[in-house]
Amino acid sequence: MTRPAISLKALRAFEAAARHLSFTKAADELGVTPAAISNHIKALEDQYGVPLFRRLTRAVVLTEAGQSALPLLRQGFDKLSEAADKLGTINTGGILTVSVLPFFAAKWLVPRLHRFYEAHVDIDVRIDANMRAVDLARAGVDVCIRLGRGNYPDSKVVKLMDEHAFPVCSPRLLEDVAPLRKLGDLRNHTLLHVESDEFYFPHWDAWLKAAGVDDIDASRGPRFNQLGLQVQAAVEGHGVALASSVLVTDDLYAGRLVRPFALAIEADIAYYLLCQEEAAEQPLIVAFRDWVLAEASASQSA
Repeated sequence: MTRPAISLKALRAFEAAARHLSFTKAADELGVTPAAISNHIKALEDQYGVPLFRRLTRAVVLTEAGQSALPLLRQGFDKLSEAADKLGTINTGGILTVSVLPFFAAKWLVPRLHRFYEAHVDIDVRIDANMRAVDLARAGVDVCIRLGRGNYPDSKVVKLMDEHAFPVCSPRLLEDVAPLRKLGDLRNHTLLHVESDEFYFPHWDAWLKAAGVDDIDASRGPRFNQLGLQVQAAVEGHGVALASSVLVTDDLYAGRLVRPFALAIEADIAYYLLCQEEAAEQPLIVAFRDWVLAEASASQSA
């Protein structure tokens, strides 16, 4: 059964007038004229067919119907106020779903995530690690982190970190049977490559050209479709990787990898944080964006 339309303005006018027993004081509280209060109350009386006030010469008093309705109406407004307060805090805590590339999650984001939890104890981050195309309209995804050129239409886009490529290897290779100490020694070691349909990362031929080396076969060696797999192969001592500067930061500090040569070349891709334009200032997203930008700045400086 369809309920009759209810005017919240009229109900608010009645509640204020009943509380003050004055149309004038109710008008002052709500920022309207006494005539507007009177009109709202008359509309309620006409709609429900009962008088709510008895109008005296210098005052108004509640009728039996008005007295009966007032406590329930006050409870209703209290509940509305409580609901409004919840709406104001619903996005300051809760669950934030971050869609992120698997290799970036494993090698960079997850090792740092404990610092976000320490700063934001009321926010839980759900990591959705995948290589799918960005789809911020997909239910449940608040933020995406992707590697690309920044052309993500209909999204709020913030650059996190630039990418550079340089050789890395296990420290064991420096003193191996065929030590890796000068550029020419690379011909005695396996070159590890990344080939992906999702992005272009610099190949060994580009780095060797920048290094002025033209007598090493840059095409030989195993290939991986994710940067993280190539880095892990290097950590295990399976060869020399032309690696992502972002993904090897922690491995270099921990001594799991070393840079045998200082030369780095710039990649034309970078890491970007994306969210829907209309959601960009939601407290959860702002908290995560500010934190990850600070972490990215520290990582790039390192």
